[in-house]
Amino acid sequence: MHCVITFSDSADIIFYFMKPTLLILAAGIGSRFGGFKQLKPVGPHGELLLDYSIFDARKAGFGTIVLVISKKIGPEFTGYMEAHYGADADLVYVYQELDSIPEGIPEGYNVPDGRTKPWGTAHAVLSAKDAVGVPFAVINADDYYGPGSFTVLYRALSAMKPDAAEFVMVGFKLSKTISEHGAVARGVCSVENGYLVSVVEREKVRRAGDTIVNETASGEKVTLDPDAIVSMNCWGFAPQTLYPMLERNFAEFLKKNAYEQKAEIYLPSVINNGLARKSISVKMLYSGEQWFGMTYTEDLAVVREYLKNKIKEGVYPERLF
Repeated sequence: MHCVITFSDSADIIFYFMKPTLLILAAGIGSRFGGFKQLKPVGPHGELLLDYSIFDARKAGFGTIVLVISKKIGPEFTGYMEAHYGADADLVYVYQELDSIPEGIPEGYNVPDGRTKPWGTAHAVLSAKDAVGVPFAVINADDYYGPGSFTVLYRALSAMKPDAAEFVMVGFKLSKTISEHGAVARGVCSVENGYLVSVVEREKVRRAGDTIVNETASGEKVTLDPDAIVSMNCWGFAPQTLYPMLERNFAEFLKKNAYEQKAEIYLPSVINNGLARKSISVKMLYSGEQWFGMTYTEDLAVVREYLKNKIKEGVYPERLF
């Protein structure tokens, strides 16, 4: 059987044959964890959590892997990756630094004295602008999303054009994202007819007996629905649409917060702005996977045990390399 495919122009032909990219955010410093948790071994043979994400992504069909890292861990990180994946692997490294700011945003801007922390997840993705040219997924290096998450992302991104106005997000049930070792922050999603309406950041979310509560700034404890959908930074984007949004939002952010020592701009806030302006839509995807991460050092044991069970179930080989 033969299949004839027609394209409107040569750009469509190039897009059709390019695999989606995976962008991994690995530059963060885990303040509650006490260091660079993205370099903590979790597998039985020293594998990192991001190794399992790369394994799942490549199995799903993703192409280039772009890693956003910090110069503080650059040599150690790239050394590890080259030792395990080879120097010729389809890996691209991007540095997120305080001075990783597009020229002239805002005019005459200088990084404030004393600031050491980068500008947040939206800035991290913006730092990778020149490394991404096709629809791409964004994940955290220190989070586990499961094989199913990459499968649904790959399907969606394979059908997405680089200038699409509809993005995607893999949502997880709140009950599947809570640490047993302390409070966490979660972006609770409002969803209507299968599309994201908004993401509201909730601080100090923890289990309280059989319930999940959010402690507000005033000390009030609000019970949250355990089945509520939360954002765990598992997105699918069209680069030609997202990057102008990021540049505009980052410029506005800097004008208001340029000299704040700890202010950050997060992806959900950029997406919220786009949704409010009706310039984009975000379709919700679900994989049914158990998310987990390493907010606290005590979470390490849970992560290692979970992966050990997944190896026994045949989801992963004993050795990834």
